[in-house]
Amino acid sequence: MDTDLAGHTALITGGSLGLGLAMASAYYVAGARVAILGRRQGPLEEACEQIRSESSPDGAAIEGYVCDVADADRLACVFDQVGVEMGTVDILVNNAGQSAAKPFVEITDEQWQADIDLKLFAAVRLARLAWPQMQAGKWGRIINVLNVYAKAPDANTAPTSVTRAAGMALTKVLAGEGAPHGILVNALLIGFIKSDQIRRRHEASGSSESLDEFIQKAGARLPMGRMGEAQEVANLALFLASDAASYITGCAINMDGGLSKVV
Repeated sequence: MDTDLAGHTALITGGSLGLGLAMASAYYVAGARVAILGRRQGPLEEACEQIRSESSPDGAAIEGYVCDVADADRLACVFDQVGVEMGTVDILVNNAGQSAAKPFVEITDEQWQADIDLKLFAAVRLARLAWPQMQAGKWGRIINVLNVYAKAPDANTAPTSVTRAAGMALTKVLAGEGAPHGILVNALLIGFIKSDQIRRRHEASGSSESLDEFIQKAGARLPMGRMGEAQEVANLALFLASDAASYITGCAINMDGGLSKVV
């Protein structure tokens, strides 16, 4: 199966930690030029240093760019900078965003807007920036990283479940418009994956358990009996970005070990 990404430039938001870091590493090893966006310089530098230590084909590259993707002006500026320094972006992974969930009546207008800006408008704006280039090259990949609540939200999961559902609708719209131009658009619906978000959830719980105990106990409640690994998500993201997935578009794929009640 050909998952070679040599000659392609990938932009990954939220790329310095967790799932974004794992995907960036997979793309780099596959030969891509990879730009990772994050809000903090330190983690970006550490991520790039870690990834550069891995073997890769000639032509692969990794660079980090400080950017709050909710800032439209900064996002456009960084996108242009990536194009100049790393080449035309033809793989876009919208991965930025962390879970924000509380009872509906407690969510303020400001919190709704912040979640929409971070998880929906950032993806809209980046897709709009990358689209003309992908269309001109007759080849493109957009992967929107969402979560399982996009399909089947539970109580007390807003605003995240609502913005993620909008992200799934965006995926389908873009897939329909992109198909005639060789632009394939898919979504990954994430369940419980070992990541930085899980670490933060453990810290917020105030539990006396170790992080490993916390992960093991939470994973035991899942159909597969364990949490997923970031590398498992990266494997699927690599496949979807490659020519091996050349007839797959408009799909929202559960990456949750069987957690979701809907297909």
